[in-house]
Amino acid sequence: MAHPVDVHVGKRIRHRRWLIGKTQQQLAEQVGIKFQQIQKYETGANRVSASRLWDISDALDVQVSFFFEGLDDEGKSGGKSSVPDDLMGDKEALDLVRSYYAIPENQRRRLFELARVLSDVA
Repeated sequence: MAHPVDVHVGKRIRHRRWLIGKTQQQLAEQVGIKFQQIQKYETGANRVSASRLWDISDALDVQVSFFFEGLDDEGKSGGKSSVPDDLMGDKEALDLVRSYYAIPENQRRRLFELARVLSDVA
């Protein structure tokens, strides 16, 4: 059984890779490994070594600490939320985020305000 930290780090690798539009193959080539190894990292089946995580963070243009963000808060919410537990594991949510950031900034701000108003009404 995979350790929860390995699963969390793997999800963060997948989310960042997906958000910047990189394939597992492209990431693997940058890091110097096979794409199957990236698959194992992303599922938490294999633990990522410190040096490999350093290489992955460089290839994904984030700090190493990015992969551990949110780890302390997992499972501590207690109350029910309308937001899924694994929001960034949801392909539809990731598509929405990618599309949102493709919108010009001034229009994006107005869309954000509209979404905020609509969510307050619901």
